[in-house]
Amino acid sequence: MTALERLQKRLDELKIFAKKSLGQNFLISDGVINKILAAVDDEKPSEVIEEGPGCGALTDLLSEKYKKLTLIELDHQLAEFWRSHHFNVIEADALQMDWHFSGEHLLVSNLPYQISSSLVIDRSLDEVQLRAMILMFQKEVAQRIRAVQQTEHYGMLSVIVQEFWTIETVCDAGSREFKPATKVSSRVLKFIPRQSNIADKKQYLSFVKSCFQQRRRVLNTNISSLDSQKFDKSKLTEWFVAHKKNEKIRAEELSPQEINTLYNFLRIT
Repeated sequence: MTALERLQKRLDELKIFAKKSLGQNFLISDGVINKILAAVDDEKPSEVIEEGPGCGALTDLLSEKYKKLTLIELDHQLAEFWRSHHFNVIEADALQMDWHFSGEHLLVSNLPYQISSSLVIDRSLDEVQLRAMILMFQKEVAQRIRAVQQTEHYGMLSVIVQEFWTIETVCDAGSREFKPATKVSSRVLKFIPRQSNIADKKQYLSFVKSCFQQRRRVLNTNISSLDSQKFDKSKLTEWFVAHKKNEKIRAEELSPQEINTLYNFLRIT
């Protein structure tokens, strides 16, 4: 049975339709589904979390391979449906719930676009990172995540995610590979945790946000609002000289590695 046939059967069974308010666009591409499942299999997880199972495009096939499968579903009717089929369901908003999963868990999701950036930032800040994540994004968001300095998509999201994850592209998905069709193209990314020397992740997020708060302003101006008890901004010129940077440089001209170095240089321990 194809993904489209499985979806139609499920929709008829539940007598529901996609809810725009929840960002529901159901994946119907067997090719994309198989590539996502292969990316999950490559990591050999012992436990899998699926955020937003919806009508089960991934869930039906994940459950055949992974007995320890947890579903996070905000839609009450869908949550009840999966419970009735004996799945472990957390009925909650993934951005609001207590995230208590271990480093053995892999997260997979065809993400609602409106929460995608926030979710990947939240998972980057977790004290214990997941084993891996395979997540679908609006293509433009995926481009922002993987962007390099001095490109149009580069910014705070790029720096934070690249600091804590090694990222690979799994595949793309066109608008017609969903029902209802999306207005934009999508891209699936795989995230593998990487070693970082950042101990206080929330402080680092605040630092990076300050660096990029006004994209066209010079770095010196943007970080002037940093807490002087936590950062010695008087050392900025010394850092510029040591790294051969112009004092008029903007944050978008610095790589994630350079921003990491700057943070650790200015931070008061």
